[in-house]
Amino acid sequence: MEIINVTPQNAKEETFFCIKDIKKSGFESKQKWFEKRYNEGLQLKILKDNDQKMIGFIEFTEASKAWRPVNADGYMFIHCMVVQSKKDRNKGYGALLINEAEKEAKKNKMSGLCVMTSKGSWIANKTIFEKHGFSEVDRRGRFELLSKKWDDKAVDPTLIDWTLKQKNYNGWHLVYADQCPWHDKSAFDLLNTAMDYGIDLKLTKLESAEQAKNAPSGYGVFSILHNGKLIEDHYISATRFKNILKKEIHSS
Repeated sequence: MEIINVTPQNAKEETFFCIKDIKKSGFESKQKWFEKRYNEGLQLKILKDNDQKMIGFIEFTEASKAWRPVNADGYMFIHCMVVQSKKDRNKGYGALLINEAEKEAKKNKMSGLCVMTSKGSWIANKTIFEKHGFSEVDRRGRFELLSKKWDDKAVDPTLIDWTLKQKNYNGWHLVYADQCPWHDKSAFDLLNTAMDYGIDLKLTKLESAEQAKNAPSGYGVFSILHNGKLIEDHYISATRFKNILKKEIHSS
């Protein structure tokens, strides 16, 4: 097995794993986001087998710069981790990826690792992390916050209450960031769908980790809201948004 460090210099060659077509607009938006975050210390690593087939990837950064609603100073935060194929799971590949983040955290004299998990969409299940020494330290809604620390004196990470921000969004809003390369396409599709229904969908793109920490949903980097209510907290298709609009319009 081989671990590849993705950098601004080799990103087009190695890709970002979850988006491989460099001609897609989402690749370009992720690349611009990645270049800025890479200079802030973010790392993205891809696991390959002997045939250079991509098995999985992990993206992590210092928790103070994480694009999630977490307070975890002194920890390394895992944004995303995926072992793509079911046949490649339970083979220790997840452990290899987690170990990369742990090595970096210890090298930088941090207190531990932390990660947000959920049984829902677009985020890892907590099972893989619990197998490797993580334990739950906080929970809000469908999201759990897990940590693995080697400094017993370190304060446990906590989640920021994102529900407090939701009341600030009157009308229809999409709040998103380019941390996920599929958000660019979704924003375009949802805006066009809203126009078809005569809905004024206001788009806000998050430009900093601080903004993402104070976003109105647990996932942080994608939120659809209507009159102070969170409708969706992860990337959705235009078809799903049409169904949401029909339901909301019918009930109003």
